Amino acid sequence: MKIEVLFPELCNLYGDLFNVKYLEKCLPQAQRIDTSLEDEPLFVKEAPALIYMGPMSERTQAKVAEKLLPHRDRLEQLIDGGTAFLLTGNAMEVLSTFITNENGTGLPGLGILPLFIKRKMMQRHNSAFLGYFGKEREKIMGFKSQFTVAWPEEDLDAQGLFRVKKGYGMNPICPYEGLRRGNMFATYLLGPVLLLNPGLAKAVLAAMGAKDAELAFEEEIQAAYQARLEDFRKKVGGEG
Repeated sequence: MKIEVLFPELCNLYGDLFNVKYLEKCLPQAQRIDTSLEDEPLFVKEAPALIYMGPMSERTQAKVAEKLLPHRDRLEQLIDGGTAFLLTGNAMEVLSTFITNENGTGLPGLGILPLFIKRKMMQRHNSAFLGYFGKEREKIMGFKSQFTVAWPEEDLDAQGLFRVKKGYGMNPICPYEGLRRGNMFATYLLGPVLLLNPGLAKAVLAAMGAKDAELAFEEEIQAAYQARLEDFRKKVGGEG
């Protein structure tokens, strides 16, 4: 079982690689492959159990889009074929249709996700988030810090990853945060979201074909999860 981490030297702004480190703890038999910007991605010739990409600077987005463009069809093939993906922060924007700047310039994305991204570099958005995930309505917590908003180009409600309870969705009026397409999980939430949300970690493991894998440090992370829910309820007014 292989986990491919795309461009970790550039796509790790908020310690998001701890998501992969945690998966390695849950799956000691897994092999982690770090693909640098100068390497040919593993996914070109193989289908890893998981492909991960984390948040990056705006300048890096242009470099990553250029790097991945020749492999655009292969990425879509893997997504449609059920390969697990985890994209955190602004990584999903690279797969969007277009990223536009305030001055009208912009960056074409790979066109895999029907999203139109608008940057506002003088208006950083920071917020806490509480939402629901899956049929069991598992509570999901996290934090967002971004210069962009994403506008779906079609009705993607059925593909929304988290239903918003408190906080900010894909844009100010969107009722969901992130996208779920097959086994692809794409969210603007930052940091070690799998450690913070054991239910999401289990879903990602299941998408990787490791449904029966035990969560590492499960007792501790479940206790921490419940404590954060209570703290969130007191400070933000969400449900605990």
